[in-house]
Amino acid sequence: MLKGIDRILEYGDLLSGIRIGLICSISSVNNDLISTIDILHKHFRLTALFGPEHGVRGDKAAGEQVEDYIDDATGVPVYSLYKSDSKRLTKEMLEQVDAVVYDLQDLGVRYYTFVSTLIYALEDCAKAGKQLIVLDRPNPLGGNIIEGDILKPEYQSFVGAYPLPVRYGLTPGELAIMVNEERKLGCDLVVIPCEGWSRDEIFTQTGQIWVMPSPGIPRFETALLYPGICLFEGTNISEGRGTSCPFEIIGAPFINAGRLVEKLRNRKLPGVNFTPAYFTPTSSKYSGVPCNGIHIHITDYYAFESYRTGLVLLETIRDLYPNDFKYLPFISLLSGGNIIENTYWTSDGILKENEEGLRKFREKKEKYHIYK
Repeated sequence: MLKGIDRILEYGDLLSGIRIGLICSISSVNNDLISTIDILHKHFRLTALFGPEHGVRGDKAAGEQVEDYIDDATGVPVYSLYKSDSKRLTKEMLEQVDAVVYDLQDLGVRYYTFVSTLIYALEDCAKAGKQLIVLDRPNPLGGNIIEGDILKPEYQSFVGAYPLPVRYGLTPGELAIMVNEERKLGCDLVVIPCEGWSRDEIFTQTGQIWVMPSPGIPRFETALLYPGICLFEGTNISEGRGTSCPFEIIGAPFINAGRLVEKLRNRKLPGVNFTPAYFTPTSSKYSGVPCNGIHIHITDYYAFESYRTGLVLLETIRDLYPNDFKYLPFISLLSGGNIIENTYWTSDGILKENEEGLRKFREKKEKYHIYK
């Protein structure tokens, strides 16, 4: 299977003789694990690098601000797309380039910020009259399964820049085509497609090597858990940051691990099981404080429903610990609405309510499929 970057020389005429700016991160590599930065610098005129969350070399922690600097390896200036006051390609940045190339390994999850970086790049390139070239990559969670609620427009933010479900089943190239057309942006968009990928394949079927796209997603299993377990970032429960298993273990000092495991096993959720976990995060929530909770074990990649599992976990902990469990304001941006923190919901009720929105989105997204 070839990704867009593996086919870049087939499209040499598109890039030759122009100034190129590249949006990339540490997982922006070809099948030989050579960085897209090095490939473009060797074969074309690379004049700018644009750093999303975690930076172009992947050396920044989640939420850490990225500053402008000169890349040591290439001497190319790096401009930040993840500052506290701006996450945009500014006029000054775009004056350095004739076209912007986007090559980020996404997760196919709405609140993973590389999605927002792509959408902002579409808008900014359209406004500046610059071409945007997307080097497409497979969606590691596959191109068919969609899960979760659809973002409500009034909750749009950098962790939800478009009305997508949480797990949306599109590649970056497909998503770019959809946003460009539906928002009538008029961006001069080119997608260099993958070769040999079918949309029913998840990452383990692609023959690719997993290069973690950000420090919090070290393994493919983490990516599969992320659509549901990331909801805990909007609560006072540790989502496992500051441990070796982010999003695989969750907990808090007030949780009884054995009791929680028993409750969850009784729910008989598909494709997943649980064991007690005892951990002390070295950073983020409860840094240095012993926590009790669960380790989440995926037993069947295809049966596992990440968003359902996340809701059931939230629901169970909320009901077991009503005096200790708390939502943080961030939960509404993650959930894409206010139902979770403002009503006494049930996981079954939310899933039922989401069905019609998911049906409509499935029909809409099929118009933008590049792959069968």
